[in-house]
Amino acid sequence: MTIISNLTSLYEIEYEQWLATTINLLKENRFNELDKEHLIEELEELIRRDQKTVERFLEQIIRHLLLLQYWTAEYEYNANHWQAEIMSFRTQLNEDLTQNLRNHLEENQAKVYEKALKYVKQKTGYKIVFPEICPYTLEDLLGVE
Repeated sequence: MTIISNLTSLYEIEYEQWLATTINLLKENRFNELDKEHLIEELEELIRRDQKTVERFLEQIIRHLLLLQYWTAEYEYNANHWQAEIMSFRTQLNEDLTQNLRNHLEENQAKVYEKALKYVKQKTGYKIVFPEICPYTLEDLLGVE
């Protein structure tokens, strides 16, 4: 059995060991021994996971900004909470935001806004008219001054 087939088997039964072995092979420049199929799969999944994470933070920021700006009936009671949530989500998002992830958010801002809008419409009981197109720039959402 070759090292590649051993790695493939290891991936299926002991992921952490497969990962440690793969890292060692990369450090030792033993590229021909890598389980490239699973390595590519894992790297693609890592990108998807990072993209989904920043999308979720952006969605939370949009939700709270919409509530803060448009739900006037609840403003006095909830404004401080919503502002704190916006601050928290911005901090978390900006800590790990790379240029590639920022580009991803720019390309997907409309989709993220649609999800946030659906949520706030439900939360407010469809009693408020919200903008159908995101009224915020990415810089606004990220808190960039």
